[in-house]
Amino acid sequence: MGVHSHGPEDAMTSDSKVKNSHHEFLASFLGSTERAKEAIFYSYTREINGFAATLDKAEAAAIARHPNVVSVFLNKGKHLHTTHSWDFMLLEKNGVVHRSSLWNKASYGEGIIIGNLDTGVWPESESFSDKGFGEVPSKWKGFCQNVNHTDVTCNRKLIGARYFNKAYASNGGKINSTTSTSRDYDGHGSHTLSTAGGNFAPGANIFGVFNGTAKGGSPNARVAAYKVCWPPINQDGECYDGDILEAFEAAIKDGVDVLSVSLGGEPSNYLEDSTAIGSFHAVKNGVVVVCSAGNDGPNDGTVTNVAPWIITVGASTIDREFDTYVELHNGQRIKGTSISKALPGGRFYPLISGAQGKAANASAADAMLCKGGTLDPEKVKGKILACLRGENARVDKGMQAALAGAVGMILCNDKLTGNEIIADPHFLPASHLTYKDGLAVFEYINSTDDPMGFITPSTEHLNTKPAPFMAAFSSRGPNKVTPEILKPDITAPGVNIIAAFTGAKSPTENELDKRRTAFTTESGTSMSCPHVSGVVGLLKKLHPDWSPAAIKSAIMTTGKSSFSLFS
Repeated sequence: MGVHSHGPEDAMTSDSKVKNSHHEFLASFLGSTERAKEAIFYSYTREINGFAATLDKAEAAAIARHPNVVSVFLNKGKHLHTTHSWDFMLLEKNGVVHRSSLWNKASYGEGIIIGNLDTGVWPESESFSDKGFGEVPSKWKGFCQNVNHTDVTCNRKLIGARYFNKAYASNGGKINSTTSTSRDYDGHGSHTLSTAGGNFAPGANIFGVFNGTAKGGSPNARVAAYKVCWPPINQDGECYDGDILEAFEAAIKDGVDVLSVSLGGEPSNYLEDSTAIGSFHAVKNGVVVVCSAGNDGPNDGTVTNVAPWIITVGASTIDREFDTYVELHNGQRIKGTSISKALPGGRFYPLISGAQGKAANASAADAMLCKGGTLDPEKVKGKILACLRGENARVDKGMQAALAGAVGMILCNDKLTGNEIIADPHFLPASHLTYKDGLAVFEYINSTDDPMGFITPSTEHLNTKPAPFMAAFSSRGPNKVTPEILKPDITAPGVNIIAAFTGAKSPTENELDKRRTAFTTESGTSMSCPHVSGVVGLLKKLHPDWSPAAIKSAIMTTGKSSFSLFS
């Protein structure tokens, strides 16, 4: 029923007044206050102004026509939301796990150990809680490496955490308290490890949005973090070959069953590729190795981690979208995506392009990209800024817009990125649009002297079609090293995946952004890789006698609708 009309009375008085007003209002339709009191089973009297009542269709329709009523809708049952990937892969359906599901058959991966070569782990995450876990499997020979106060304390879920930094240091990497620990200061490793084997984490949300239960593919598996990736040195990379090989060695010795490796470089001769070499020895010891295919698509021949004994994973979408609409004053309503708050006031705001907001010493091209230092606060303040995708990070464009005083940002794809839009946790209200829709926004801006726009808050939309489709960024074949072997081997969910994050920084990775979130969305083959790692954990549990090659074959020759049918 819209905004409350009661004043600043004490809570009990205002509650009573609002409740009485609801009774009186409904009584005008039902004929008596007594009937209204009987019909209403909830009165919302604080922030929300409305009530829930048992009514017939005619009564509800009559109420809906009243000018003071904002909306009337059925009291429908809703399911708890999750990261949704496993629902899409039919391990569950609407939060319900069928008895024939691979999850049930494989006891959710109980007794399996999944290792992860990445940026470490944030142990305080609920995804790594050991609630409900028994003793650590006797086959485990690993440990938690504790040297300083920043180190990771293990438990019965997170049973190993080690770091490898000597190769990084040898290339000029600075060694300090943050680079001498397995603690994850980046967030990438926590995200991937929780996707593969994270425990059930109810109440997972991103800044209060999309509340649900996060979980990994093998939620009852034990997990171990092997930190091999560090802050980049002169853009040369973060994960050095020497450290990668040492981590493979350690993981094999420790007794992992599955290794998830979401890193890679240019495809090269297998004998000169640390991932190919390390994974070869792992597979020889019965460890299944799953690797990301790379994010250099849509160009051909960009796939990496192409050794035939590796399961190489591309990235595709799931049937979930995070919708954020751009509304233009000319009546156009364009669907985009992001995870961001609503613009205040529910009104239209002035809308300009980055080029129109350029600083005096900046080029129009750089300003259109909304790069740092290219925007004039006097031109941008109080406006929605339309930025072109490319060169600097997507979330950085929003931060630069905010620093210049913008109230919101529309991120428009260039021709190369086409229809690929990503739901990033932007610092300010934002929406990411396709190339075609971005052109419509720029055309509108240039068509009028007073362009105005609005950005709606983000909402979750499930069961979208078509799904899956390949992400534009997912690296493509052919395999440059061994062309006769097709790569990637398989695709898995890798777009807008919700999973655990670090508590050390914001999801925008900007120092000026002081927000923290225990979960966030990320996209990439880094996210699709651990989905397959989680499924591998289930198959290892169900078929302990299967070789890595047999597991790879089973996954590659089974459609998603049959994942629950392995027996």
